Amino acid sequence: MLVIAGYAIVLFSVFGGFAMEGGHLAALFQPVELLMIGGAALGAFMVGNSPKAISATLKALPSVLKSSRYTKELYLELMSLLYDLLQKARRDGLMAIEGDIESPEHSAIFGNYKGIMEDQHLLDFITDYLRLMISGKMDAFQIENLMDNELETHHHEGEVPVHTLAKMGDGMPAFGIVAAVMGVVNTMGHIGVPPAELGHLIAAALVGTFLGILLSYGFVGPLSSLLEQKLHESTKMLQCVKVTLIASLNGYAPAIAVEFGRKVLFSTERPSFLELESHVKQTK
Repeated sequence: MLVIAGYAIVLFSVFGGFAMEGGHLAALFQPVELLMIGGAALGAFMVGNSPKAISATLKALPSVLKSSRYTKELYLELMSLLYDLLQKARRDGLMAIEGDIESPEHSAIFGNYKGIMEDQHLLDFITDYLRLMISGKMDAFQIENLMDNELETHHHEGEVPVHTLAKMGDGMPAFGIVAAVMGVVNTMGHIGVPPAELGHLIAAALVGTFLGILLSYGFVGPLSSLLEQKLHESTKMLQCVKVTLIASLNGYAPAIAVEFGRKVLFSTERPSFLELESHVKQTK
């Protein structure tokens, strides 16, 4: 919703301001200029990216229209889930949670946290490292190093749509100049026409530069920035799991381990100590 509202403000501010100055909006309607800029940008996007990068970008685009799912409530769910699992493992031994992590869809513990179950990547991250902890063949340092490598891979994959859109946006002003130059060339070919018609041709050429800059900084560039912010949010979720599990491996009690995880969250979504404690007790 914010994306649509932002686009509406951009359009109203630019075109509304132009109209308030006495400009004729019809002069800005140049579909051929849009075809040259959009077509060139799309072609360059296809040339400069692998099929995997193109696919990742297309899959990421719908997410910009959705609000963030990483809310305080979801973080409370995550930390309550980790607390329940670690508490059971501490009370009954690590092998007691083997059934839960092998079949989370049939687990009574996981079944209490529908928000976590909907995120397959997060669910796999939790169960994979709990499985390694159960094996007992890796120490805390080795598991932490493996987690860091996976987080780095996750971040690099998530940056692909960010970079592809950023590069496309960066190129649009240049394609706007190309469209403007083509318009000037066309105008020079009609140098003998009446001044009124010549002015129309020059205006059409200048619109190319205007559209290239507007599309870059008003439409495509902000999408890249938004996807980057969503990537940081998804990575923060995994970092919370990492810190909590490593604290548990180092011998801290479940209540202290989830406190470690709480501390790494962004302040805008981080629950207070009392909120987390109250939520855990309510879940129990």
